[in-house]
Amino acid sequence: MTPLFLGLPEVKTPAVLWLLLIIPVLLGFYIWALYRSRSTAMRFTNTGILGSVMNKQSQWKRHIAVAAALMCLATTIFAWARPMGIEKVPRNRATIVVAIDASLSMKAEDVSPNRLAAAKTKAKDFINSLPDGFNVAVVSIAEHSEIRMPPSTDRPTVLRAVDGIDLQDGTSLGGAIEKSLDAVKMAPGAKDSKDPIPAAIVMLSDGGNTQGSSPLVAANRAVAEKVPVYTIAFGTETGYVDVDGTRERVAPDTKALSDIAERTGAQSWTADSADKLQEVYKQVHSSVGYEPVKKEVTAIWAFYAFCFAVVSGLTTMSVAVRWP
Repeated sequence: MTPLFLGLPEVKTPAVLWLLLIIPVLLGFYIWALYRSRSTAMRFTNTGILGSVMNKQSQWKRHIAVAAALMCLATTIFAWARPMGIEKVPRNRATIVVAIDASLSMKAEDVSPNRLAAAKTKAKDFINSLPDGFNVAVVSIAEHSEIRMPPSTDRPTVLRAVDGIDLQDGTSLGGAIEKSLDAVKMAPGAKDSKDPIPAAIVMLSDGGNTQGSSPLVAANRAVAEKVPVYTIAFGTETGYVDVDGTRERVAPDTKALSDIAERTGAQSWTADSADKLQEVYKQVHSSVGYEPVKKEVTAIWAFYAFCFAVVSGLTTMSVAVRWP
């Protein structure tokens, strides 16, 4: 915005605000005209005639008419500048966090075409099955788990976030749960709400925590925040990966995953029974929250201008018309 108008609300076309400089010019002219009229009035010798021509009541009405006209001009200019306001828009707070394991063990091909690709496919099928109003967040599970997509109803963008997950070193299941809980707090209206956000975490992994604190410690936080953690185990006992020319077995740690789910009051499945994922969102109740959204409020300022125009018009007619 133009520095001269830093005290005003944000507008889309700030250059228009320079027209507000017309207001003090017109006000100055009005004051000068009043002074001139009073100087002229002093030349009247018969003050009784002057009083009959312009009484005190008509003078204050004239001041109101001029003030209202100037305010009408000012608000019209501001409406022309397309002011922006903040409006609280209702939005479903219900949130599902999809956490996908991106550790190197997920490149094992015991699940076709490999564990990571299969997990992405299951995740996208699940996301597409969710109600449109549900928010979906995406978290990648690795040595340093991270939020790839905050809660959003923009399904294409969420799906691209899933596709963008690549293999990384390490597995921190506890860190993934922590990041998922942080993502839940990004849901619409979460900051202003005293009630827990209706949410659930769906973790697609082959287990095998190798980094960070115990996943059950993070699971306890999930319990405290009333967010169940559903888990889906990918892989078979014969799974393996080649690391630096050495073949290593990477059997899934289904117990670790089932323990997390059980601790949080959720369920644990294998990849073969992942079609039961639809049961997850049925346990998450819809809840409407509100989030601040910038919105153009030109119509409001145009209404202000109309009101000032009405006041100016009425007072001008009151001065002009000689009432009996």
